Amino acid sequence: MYRTHETPDDDKIRKLSTFINNFGYHIHVGNEVRPKEVQKLLGKVEGTPEEALISRLALRSMKQAKYTWENTGHFGLAAKYYTHFTSPIRRYPDLQIHRIIKENIRGRMTGERIEHYEKILPEVAMQSSVMERRAEEAERETVKLKKAEYMAERIGEEFEGVISGITKWGAYVELPNTIEGLVHVVNMTDDHYEYWEDRLELIGERTHKSYKLGQKVQVRVLETDKVQRTISFAFS
Repeated sequence: MYRTHETPDDDKIRKLSTFINNFGYHIHVGNEVRPKEVQKLLGKVEGTPEEALISRLALRSMKQAKYTWENTGHFGLAAKYYTHFTSPIRRYPDLQIHRIIKENIRGRMTGERIEHYEKILPEVAMQSSVMERRAEEAERETVKLKKAEYMAERIGEEFEGVISGITKWGAYVELPNTIEGLVHVVNMTDDHYEYWEDRLELIGERTHKSYKLGQKVQVRVLETDKVQRTISFAFS
């Protein structure tokens, strides 16, 4: 049972690179990004005001780690071999590793037992990964709900934030308290804004005003939707 982590997609790394450039940081990509480049970036931002934001976006740029029967290495840790066997946490994959270690120590890892593990571990790995995703999604949706409830009491208030995402339907803005909301293009009433995908910017047709990743902005809370768990902002 391995804990594996694949190399991130080039497109996500490119967006991360564009974002951190606005803060004066650089990540060397080349043919493909190396784990140490990401680790160096996190080291550089440590202790800075933008640490939490950049660390979170760097994590979003990575692929999700998972449990597998075959070893493909762990990109995030730059480890050729990695597994989970930390006793106090009591994950089910940990328990499987404990059983395998015990059988090895006690000399019971016979051909029959090896065949048994070869048969069950692929399904165990898949099920463990599925249940982990389900738990993470439940946690994520709960946090989004609580953030929407929190901001529902702050309609009309203004905050300073940083643009954390740019899409054709608007700009996502993250506040220092980690709450993220969307400034939809329909609420950008001073101009008609076009999405320039190659530059990851929203640019006004008439004013040529632009909004880009990492840019500091002032936003006003327009509304929240606790059912959809969303928060709407407008630029101040």
